[in-house]
Amino acid sequence: MQTYVSPSKSEWIGLCRRYFPNPQELETIVNAIINEVKANGDQALFKLTKKYDKVDLLEFKVPTDSIEKLTSSIPASLKESIAIAKYNIEKFHNCSIPDERKIETTKGVFCWSKRVPIEKVGLYIPGGTAPLFSSILMLGIPAMIAGCKEIILCSPPNKEGLLSPVVLYTARLLGIENIYALGGAQAIAAMAYGTESVPSVDKIFGPGNSFVTKAKELVSKSTVAIDMPAGPSEVLIIADESADPEFLAADLLAQAEHGPDSQVMIVSNSMDILQKTQLAIATQIKNLPRKNIAEQALSHSRSIYFKNINRCFEFSNEYAPEHLILSLHNALSHIDKITNAGSVFLGKYSCESAGDYASGTNHTLPTNANAKAYSGVSVESFQKKITFQRITKEGLQKLGPHIEILADAEGLQAHKNAVSIRLKKIKNV
Repeated sequence: MQTYVSPSKSEWIGLCRRYFPNPQELETIVNAIINEVKANGDQALFKLTKKYDKVDLLEFKVPTDSIEKLTSSIPASLKESIAIAKYNIEKFHNCSIPDERKIETTKGVFCWSKRVPIEKVGLYIPGGTAPLFSSILMLGIPAMIAGCKEIILCSPPNKEGLLSPVVLYTARLLGIENIYALGGAQAIAAMAYGTESVPSVDKIFGPGNSFVTKAKELVSKSTVAIDMPAGPSEVLIIADESADPEFLAADLLAQAEHGPDSQVMIVSNSMDILQKTQLAIATQIKNLPRKNIAEQALSHSRSIYFKNINRCFEFSNEYAPEHLILSLHNALSHIDKITNAGSVFLGKYSCESAGDYASGTNHTLPTNANAKAYSGVSVESFQKKITFQRITKEGLQKLGPHIEILADAEGLQAHKNAVSIRLKKIKNV
């Protein structure tokens, strides 16, 4: 990690820039994949799966009987941990559903809204370098709570053409039946446009590599909604002299091991903490199975010193991290300084891994500074809101004259007439 000392605000734009290798080349490749799937359906999916996943498949949908066989050997301890994570995530999402009330805005004018589930949703579950079965919990649980009628799950096959048993187990635990061994940009295209095997959906959710992210961005421009603009995983830590460098190093490496294009940042008012954290990283990374991946992520990550904590928060809000860790003395007292972040972890024992797996909050979060305008996935993400209104005779008599004036001011006579005709009939009754 490169260290920066008291960078000026004019330097912040560069320091907040994420790492995206060859963006133009990426878009060209992904566009070609999407167009091929649109034109040739399953034929294109078989071809692209062989090219990118190095496997010949006979079908994409995972048969029910094979799920039973593959999941039979999952350890009881893992099943128990998944059950605990499931319980916590369900509890959090069930309690975060907003209450909807009927409002009488004017005497006789009643307005309310109703949340309706999106009927068909697609969940993308990464499985390239690591089968992220935790994403099934994070996406499947709010989808089930929301009441989505049809849930499609796509995840890339391994070299044997199979999905990870724990991915299948977790999906089955939630009651997800439509599971497809299909990954990459081609899976996003299939869910967006539909093929002979894969049905199209109304909205696509889930994290993924740069190809998946670009595919989601491109299909959302014309065909299907997506959860949010996203990119590679990221974390920013604000630390003071009370922080534990070993904890900080562990949190930074936990995010760095996601992928070579992940980005990790640490910002502090203590140069001593920054230096000790760098040393702890050097020690801990030696024993990581994904050391090579983490090293690549660290090569474009940053350690930044500011003289005071308030400046650290200013920088963090400009960076707008996916994950924000406050390893500060009395971290709770700093909450009001946060304006842009996907999910926040308060205090030295609130490791980001807890949010990734089992504390209850969602780990599907906005990246690439999109936390300035977007929230993480929730039950509401899987619903749409329909508004209703009922106007009584008395209500129209009170509100109608104002509507007539407003319509007349805009020069929309037919709008005015829709009120005037009714008021005239009421008067003549």
